[in-house]
Amino acid sequence: MLILASKSPRRIELLKLAGFSYEIIPAISEEKTEPSMKPCETVVGLACQKAAEVTASHPDDIVIGADTVVVYDNEIMGKPADCDDAFRMLKKLSGNIHSVYTGVCIRKGNNQRVFYEETKVEFYPLSDNEIREYIESGEPMDKAGAYGIQEKGSLLVKRIDGDYFNVVGLPLSRFVREFKAFNTEIYNETKE
Repeated sequence: MLILASKSPRRIELLKLAGFSYEIIPAISEEKTEPSMKPCETVVGLACQKAAEVTASHPDDIVIGADTVVVYDNEIMGKPADCDDAFRMLKKLSGNIHSVYTGVCIRKGNNQRVFYEETKVEFYPLSDNEIREYIESGEPMDKAGAYGIQEKGSLLVKRIDGDYFNVVGLPLSRFVREFKAFNTEIYNETKE
């Protein structure tokens, strides 16, 4: 069985888009990171924590853990705490280029395959009114960096450099390739 250790509606949709059948068993432990970690290390570490937590109770299944953050000016922006926090984030991103990192851990038992993807995103300059209107839509509140590129947040984006689906929450094309390679490794190990 394949398990997604996340309740992210975006990741759920992306896995469906790629044709995967899976169960959803979200990791529930508190996420732990070190402030000294680079963004790529942070997302990979969090993805591995999620996968390890769910694998502990499902050791014979393949578990997918993933985590996405937005980074601007060395600040890792997760989900906003409240509307003021969302405004602060969007104001910083306005007219600037930021990075979106997604870390992925594919795990079965003690075997795992880990990777991350980075995508650069440039925002149009945004007025305070535009930011407030977007926040009033409610959309920013459950998203890293306080925006969703696949919804109304797309209107904030001038251009991207890299994998669009990475910004949504899972670098889909690379994930499929890594998943196939992981399955081949596991299959070969069980044959030996």
